[in-house]
Amino acid sequence: MSLPAPAQLALVAFNACNGWEQRARLLLQCGEQLMPLDEHERCEANRVSGCESQVWLLAEPDGARWQFRASSDARLLRGLLAVLLARVNGLSPAELGQLDLPDWFAQLGLARHLSPSRSNGLQAVLTRMQQLLEHFDQGTGRH
Repeated sequence: MSLPAPAQLALVAFNACNGWEQRARLLLQCGEQLMPLDEHERCEANRVSGCESQVWLLAEPDGARWQFRASSDARLLRGLLAVLLARVNGLSPAELGQLDLPDWFAQLGLARHLSPSRSNGLQAVLTRMQQLLEHFDQGTGRH
């Protein structure tokens, strides 16, 4: 599976970092670039369960592909969400189902810096993405 252009850019940027401090700064910058969610979008229906911090996720169809928007109340997590969205936006449901999340964060040089709870939270976000797509297909009869 080829990487979307934003994911390729993220990979280059993170691989150019010398150590965790530069990667952490880059993560915070990525998080600041996330499109903010409106107050009404930060509701319980859009909240991702399984995350210690508050995380909200929305999915929007773009033809046969999907665009996700997300936000969190935690700055570092917003950065992690930004690089996750760079990887998943524009994928088909089948491609999303094949995504190896630990491998993506390892490629970015971030995997060893993720606590188990943060890794579990990111996995919960990916699982919620897949559930949203399944729900959309079932609700509209699309396959």
